[in-house]
Amino acid sequence: MPDVIRVSAPSRVCLFGEHQDYLGLDVIAAAIDLRFYARISGRSDQKACIAIRDSRLDQLNAGNPDGSYDYLTVDLDQPIMYAHHRDYLRSTLNVLRRNGCINGGFDATLDSEIPIGKGMCSSSTMIVVLIKAILEWMGHPAAQEPRQIADWAFQAEVSEFGEPGGQMDHIMAAHGGLLHLTFANPFTYRSLAGKPGGCLILFDSLQQKETTRVLAGAKIPTLAAVEALKVHGIDGIRDLAQRPDAEKLAGSLPEKLSRPLLANLENKRLLTEGLRLLTEQPTDDVVLGRMISQHHAQLRDGLGISTPVIEEILDCATAHGAWGGKINGSGGGGCCFVTAPESRADEIIDAVQSRGYPARRLHIDTGARRENNHESDQ
Repeated sequence: MPDVIRVSAPSRVCLFGEHQDYLGLDVIAAAIDLRFYARISGRSDQKACIAIRDSRLDQLNAGNPDGSYDYLTVDLDQPIMYAHHRDYLRSTLNVLRRNGCINGGFDATLDSEIPIGKGMCSSSTMIVVLIKAILEWMGHPAAQEPRQIADWAFQAEVSEFGEPGGQMDHIMAAHGGLLHLTFANPFTYRSLAGKPGGCLILFDSLQQKETTRVLAGAKIPTLAAVEALKVHGIDGIRDLAQRPDAEKLAGSLPEKLSRPLLANLENKRLLTEGLRLLTEQPTDDVVLGRMISQHHAQLRDGLGISTPVIEEILDCATAHGAWGGKINGSGGGGCCFVTAPESRADEIIDAVQSRGYPARRLHIDTGARRENNHESDQ
C-alpha cells in the first residue's frame, strides 16, 4: 500500500434542466475541472483523522496558503454518533463501515477549489472524494465503480438524514464527463458524444444562495400547478408536455402558478433541443450558447431565481464575446457561467473581474480519479 494516496473529484455545471429534476424531468450536466482533492495515508490505530479546508474560504479562486483546516477525529472502534444534522464526514464513515469498506485508521486531508454555498455541489463532491480516497487506500474493487461510489455518497448525504434530494451531483462527481440524466422512475444516465468547443467560464457573484426564497418562488408554485391540473388527467409535467393543449391548460391557472409552469415547459423543450445538438458532431457552439441563455431567461423571468448581480455578470460577459450563459444551481445568488471561444476568454475574465467578481476558465473533465503522487498536492 502506498504511503500516501491522492484522489480528486469534479464539480459540475448544469447546461440544461435546472429546476427540472424534482419534476421528474431530464438534466444535461457537465463535470468541470474545478475539483475537490483528498490525500490519505494509513495509521497504526483505529482512528479516522480528517482535516478539511476551513469553510470560511468559500470564494472562487480562494487558495489556502496558510493551511487553514477544521479537524475531526473519529474512533472507528466505537459507534459513530452524529454531532449535528448533515454531519457528512461521520455519515460517510458510517455508510462505508456498514458495507465493510474500512478496516483500519487513516489520516485524510481534504482541500477544494469549489466555492462553498454557491450552487457548485461542494458537499456532494466532498463526500464522493472521501469515499474514493478510502476505497483506493483499502484497495477495494468498488474504487473503480463510479455508480457504486455515487450510490454510497447519496446514502451518506441524503438517505442518512432523511433529506429530500437526488443523485445528480453524486453521479456527476463520480462519473464525470457530459451526461444526460433522466429523473423518471427509474433514474438513469448516459454519456453524450457531443464535444462543445471553446471553454466554460465560471463566475462567483459573492452572494450565498437563498434556498428558502427560491423554493417558495420556483419549486412550490410549480408543484402546486401540476397538482391543480390533475383534474385534467395530468399526473406530472411530463404528461402535460405531451398534451397539444399544454399551454392552454397552464394558462388557465392563476398567474403565480402558470408563470413558473410555462417556464418549466419551455425549459423542457430547450433541453430536448439541446440534447439533439449535443449528439451532433461538431456541435454548433454559437447555437448552444444562445439556447443556454434562453434557458436562463426562463429561470430568471419564469422562476425568479436570478439576481441583479448575476444579470450584471452575464451581460458583461456576453458584451465581451461569450456565446451564452446562465445561473448555476438552485439560484438566488451563487455562481453563473458562460460558454465562450478560447480567443475571448481572457477578455471576458478581465472585464468581469474588473467589476469585483472572481472568474475562472474551465473545461469538461473526468470523474473521481486517483492522481499521480506528484500531481494535485493541494
